[in-house]
Amino acid sequence: MHEVAPLNPWVALAYLIAGVCFIVALRGLSSPATSRRGNRFGMAGMLIAVVTTLVTHEIASLPEIIGAIAVGGIVGFVIARKIAMTDMPQLVAGFHSLVGLAAVLVGVAAFLNPSAFGIIFPAGSPNAGLILPVSRIELGLGVAIGAITFSGSVIAFLKLNGNMGGAPILLPGRHVINLGTLAAILGLIAFYTAQVDAPSWVFWVVLALSFLIGFLLIIPIGGADMPVVVSMLNSYSGWAAAAMGFTLGNTAMIITGALVGSSGAILSYIMCKAMNRSFISVIAGGFGGDSGGAGAGAAKTDRPWKRGSAEDAAFLMSQAEQVIIVPGYGMAVAQAQHVLREMADKLKEHGVRVKYAIHPVAGRMPGHMNVLLAEAQVPYDEVFELEDINSEFSQTDVAFIIGANDVVNPAAKSDKSSPIYGMPVFDVNKAKTVLFIKRSMGGVGYAGVDNDVFYQDNTMMLLADAKKMVEEIVKSLD
Repeated sequence: MHEVAPLNPWVALAYLIAGVCFIVALRGLSSPATSRRGNRFGMAGMLIAVVTTLVTHEIASLPEIIGAIAVGGIVGFVIARKIAMTDMPQLVAGFHSLVGLAAVLVGVAAFLNPSAFGIIFPAGSPNAGLILPVSRIELGLGVAIGAITFSGSVIAFLKLNGNMGGAPILLPGRHVINLGTLAAILGLIAFYTAQVDAPSWVFWVVLALSFLIGFLLIIPIGGADMPVVVSMLNSYSGWAAAAMGFTLGNTAMIITGALVGSSGAILSYIMCKAMNRSFISVIAGGFGGDSGGAGAGAAKTDRPWKRGSAEDAAFLMSQAEQVIIVPGYGMAVAQAQHVLREMADKLKEHGVRVKYAIHPVAGRMPGHMNVLLAEAQVPYDEVFELEDINSEFSQTDVAFIIGANDVVNPAAKSDKSSPIYGMPVFDVNKAKTVLFIKRSMGGVGYAGVDNDVFYQDNTMMLLADAKKMVEEIVKSLD
């Protein structure tokens, strides 16, 4: 594609409006109450950007492009209709991989046919036909970030989808390997930029090493830290798009990519602070504990524990002044959010004050639990983040844990060998009574760590499918 009128003020204005729509969209997505409006602004901004690009560029085959857009739109619509909320994290990781792959394909196309992209020295110059140095930087960084995003997102997808284990895969000398690979990538990009007649193999080696390091960065990351990985890959996908925006000379791609990249990086930093993780260790890979995760997490089912029934839980909660509900991925798997809200409504009819405690990394992606509760129309003023509600557990009658484990595990504070050590967790053990819904005592959380809360004197284990157990509790509250 060629820009027909790069200085056309109407084109610049259209891209500016699209950029403002994207900014307003991000602002709207910061709260469940405004997320729908944010999505609409994002859709409007993308429509403006796409239409402007099609109108102001020379299109080799407009029917083919419109056909591709139609096919992609249909596929997206079908996925959006059929995808379960439990599969949303791996879907996001899969979409990130497609963004990275798109950046790689654009970069490869520009490398193979630079004249079509207008990134070559003009005729008559000593280096006529060769790629401009600034374009070499854009190409090198674009394909590198895109390849890292693609391979890293594929590994994240496999981990989130259960095709790979959640425990970290720790390679010997992984940090040296990662730093060496990254240094080689940057060195080759610098060489490719400085030498206008650099051999083509340099480009392909950069691409291959970038695919490799994306793989190496993600496999050492444990399951408890996967929400940060999703956020980090989101940032990478944005920077890849921005780099390709420079290659294509498309202002909208640069703006959009920069917004996604920067917002993803900020979110990753916020989540790292929430988990007491080093942001640098996220970038380097291999965080989440060096102990091997699952090795230390075999369920200790021989320890004494107390089992309760739905009737017991209903009686205890109906007599309470305050109940704090802590949802986790198990609630998502059982799709229990709607019946959970029904249970909360029943408790409020009994005069019980009900609150929801949401951990930043509960589930498999940032905001996973918030989305599920919003889907069930849980009032926003009943949902609280960790730092806002954690101090209330010591004055709470019942902590109701549904499908969570790692985010309520005191080992994060007491066991330095634990893969989740240092991660802030809910102090549910301080509540007068803990009701813990779990499928069986034989399993452990996604990080592969047993939980001492199961065996406390004030804990009653409710072993069943989360949705079925809550349904039985609701019946007992009638």
